[in-house]
Amino acid sequence: MPSPALPILDIREFSRQSMAEKRAIAHTLDLACRHTGFFYLTGYPLSPDLIAQMFAQSQSFFAQPLTAKQQSNWTSADSNRGYGGLEREQLNPDRPYDFKETFNLGWEAADGSTPKNPWPTALPEFRPVADAFYQGCIQTAQVVFEVLAIALDLPPQFFIQHHSQNPFTLRLLHYPAIPNDLAPDQLRAGEHTDYGTITLLFQHDEGGLEVQTTDRHWLLAPALPNTLLVNLGDLMARWTNQRYRSTLHRVNLPRGDRLSTPRYSIAFFCDANPSTEVACLPSCQSPEHPPLYPPILAGDYLISRLNQTYQY
Repeated sequence: MPSPALPILDIREFSRQSMAEKRAIAHTLDLACRHTGFFYLTGYPLSPDLIAQMFAQSQSFFAQPLTAKQQSNWTSADSNRGYGGLEREQLNPDRPYDFKETFNLGWEAADGSTPKNPWPTALPEFRPVADAFYQGCIQTAQVVFEVLAIALDLPPQFFIQHHSQNPFTLRLLHYPAIPNDLAPDQLRAGEHTDYGTITLLFQHDEGGLEVQTTDRHWLLAPALPNTLLVNLGDLMARWTNQRYRSTLHRVNLPRGDRLSTPRYSIAFFCDANPSTEVACLPSCQSPEHPPLYPPILAGDYLISRLNQTYQY
């Protein structure tokens, strides 16, 4: 069934707005986080040209021979970097492995305290484009974190401080054309929730992303011009005592002549600093609504979820 209009938040010049204007935007975000867990964003600090360059580099990466891509293989949840081949990940354990391939990149700290990215050496323009894109996504996420903090009656820098180590994953995704021998019930990406706090999603117009409503209907979440899509993850749902939704979503199979059309998307997954204790926020609990989850370290939660979904 067609998607209703998800809210569209314009964050252009957000830092220069009055607190009253910021609270108005935060109210719109609060409603979206309570009801759908998804919203569109405009006015973010990434140019259309840079986004197009990142998609072009993504397509160049996945067009390489398999042996070249496997030189950058994903090896462990601890690093969470590198290439994941077709049917490497199983987001829904009740379905076959997902029919997609991925390439993950993370933050490289100047002091060498983080794992290194397995950069594709055959693509000399890949790293500078990815670095610029990653920085733009950080800036975008920080604005969203500030709006979320205002919506939850927290100090504006609350979530920014808990993401100060840039524990973010830039994921390039390629969903190939659908073969005739695809397994029954296999999807491009099975039903799942994201693991962290928020996700920024950039889509081309091939379609396929679907979001589950509270009454268990599946709604299309198409690409809209000059927007990106934002959704909440499990850690934000835990932090807010389920006041905010971490919503099931999937990438369904195309129909008709689109079966032969590949799909590309780019996700920027935001996780809190690994040592951050995610415990129910004071503004999200009461005697009538006590905390639903015990405290957990953000890093421990991420690794546990990755180990559940990857084929080693």
